[in-house]
Amino acid sequence: MGVAVSGEEAELLRIGVIGAGAISAQYSQTLGRLPGLRVTAVADLDPGRARRLAGEHPGARAVAVPELLAAADVDVVLNLTVPAAHAQVALAALAAGKHVYGEKPLAATVAEGRAILRAGADAGLRVGCAPDTVLGPGVQTARAVLERGDIGRPHAATAFMTTPGHERWHPDPDFYYRPGGGPLLDMGPYYLTALVQLLGPVARVTGVASRPRPERTIGSGPRRGARVPVEVDTHVTGILEHTSGALTTLMISFDVWAARLPPIEVHGATGSLSVPDPNHFDGEVEVFTAASGQWQPVAPEAGFVKAGRGVGLADLAAALRDGRPHRAGAEIGLHVLDVMETLLRAAEEGRSLPVATGCERPEAVAGLVDLESVP
Repeated sequence: MGVAVSGEEAELLRIGVIGAGAISAQYSQTLGRLPGLRVTAVADLDPGRARRLAGEHPGARAVAVPELLAAADVDVVLNLTVPAAHAQVALAALAAGKHVYGEKPLAATVAEGRAILRAGADAGLRVGCAPDTVLGPGVQTARAVLERGDIGRPHAATAFMTTPGHERWHPDPDFYYRPGGGPLLDMGPYYLTALVQLLGPVARVTGVASRPRPERTIGSGPRRGARVPVEVDTHVTGILEHTSGALTTLMISFDVWAARLPPIEVHGATGSLSVPDPNHFDGEVEVFTAASGQWQPVAPEAGFVKAGRGVGLADLAAALRDGRPHRAGAEIGLHVLDVMETLLRAAEEGRSLPVATGCERPEAVAGLVDLESVP
């Protein structure tokens, strides 16, 4: 991995970013302020975008992908390409001897995801996968509440993500409506990763899906007014049977104009838990117990504070130094991808199906941790 260095440089994880699109701005803000991380190279199909992103990081340079993969000062590739390219880029990076951390989903298919994990294991390299929002105080405080037994044994949950569709704001939304896209593969990872954090992996799924509109109209940017054909289901509902015995009712949709549905609620033997939107790091956690008879806020007590997209990469860097598993790992990414793929297949076939993969719940973030102050 890279070249031999000493002193302070030895503590740095040097990052090569592939993909300088919309999401890269959020990563850039985080990576620029966290100790132990340094962006050294950026590659994108649009050289101008690569130069702009590289310019946000002193000493970073814009290069072509082959040059980035061959660079001695790149230890890990941050893969921010579109989902259809996730596997190709990850496999190339691993073949070049680089660790990989990628945007969600892990890959476009479970078969591709398995290939990434095999390649990482064979090379002895780390593979991480977003979302890392679940490492923030929102989901981590909720997990602490559950593990403390504040609502008794959890037996049910609900998870809802509804929007009219990303074409309203995204200037190039085509990939959301092609195979490998859709609301479940796009937004589902946030909710499913949070549910695995809270309730453990999923053993079986039942699903129903629909495609109410055959095309979408772009609402912003130079292509405003252009129409995009819809090639995937855009409203997905499902029942998830967790290995813990809990049952989750899930609805993920690009076809709801307005709703008053909670992002995630968990229900136990002696109370209920309200979990904030897992697309964000923070948010209010509330608990209702039989004893209190009312919803009460829970002060943040666990998770990475002042977090932004990329803290999962910071945790990977710390895990490399400490010799422990990283929390935003590819195993959970593969399991979440498998749950989504199996759910869509169950909807198509009209039956319940087992989920082939499993995963261990990652280690909880103990207490409130400010990564900016961690050496």
